[in-house]
Amino acid sequence: MSKKAREQSRVQRKLAEVQRQQRARRRRIRILIGVPATIVVVAVVTVVAVLFANSHGSSGTSAANSAMAAAERTGASGLNGPVLAGLDSAAQGSTVHGIQCNSGEQTVYHIHAHLAVFVNGAQRTIPYGIGIPGGTATPETAGGPYVGSGKCFYWLHAHDQSGVIHIESPVQKLYTLGDYFAIWGQPLTSSRVGSATGPLTVYVDGKRYAGDPASITLTAHKLIQIDVGKDVPPRSFTFPAGE
Repeated sequence: MSKKAREQSRVQRKLAEVQRQQRARRRRIRILIGVPATIVVVAVVTVVAVLFANSHGSSGTSAANSAMAAAERTGASGLNGPVLAGLDSAAQGSTVHGIQCNSGEQTVYHIHAHLAVFVNGAQRTIPYGIGIPGGTATPETAGGPYVGSGKCFYWLHAHDQSGVIHIESPVQKLYTLGDYFAIWGQPLTSSRVGSATGPLTVYVDGKRYAGDPASITLTAHKLIQIDVGKDVPPRSFTFPAGE
């Protein structure tokens, strides 16, 4: 092979090597570009999934709490299961059983009792806002929606869904569970509690109560449990600090 031929062969080999290196470099660039792109796609899909889940099942944000609040007022799922009854029939400011609805809460006589209702073994939620017509719920850090204001306050009312009944009266007087249900606008008889009907088992402070449930007096830290259908052993309840 002549010297010129050898030189041409060497140049062709060099050119082929350069082309091979260029192809390898382009492959590496495509891989480096593709990996972040894949990560971005996965991240976007993940964020969308989380947002979708939050918007359809989370109750940790104020927006979700607001949606839950609206649902609870109409009888959807609440903190202890479905709401026993809504507020459609609740008193809107007129005097009920001699109990007025004042512009502010009364402080002369201020105690708390607790109501729990079980229907066929499952606890039902007592709605927030009983006795506070026109109340607007805002989310609490813990404990769910809370009604702190409204058109007026009956001397018997509920700020949240804990089942705590607030008795805040201008005079010291014995009020009854029947008074509370009358303000709520719901029936309370020996065979019916709100929307639930059936044989009742009533416990007061952990002991069986055989009288008319509407006659149960509301005294400080009294625990009232009403079972419709299945008899549920009385449950304990711890009042929040200060109540």
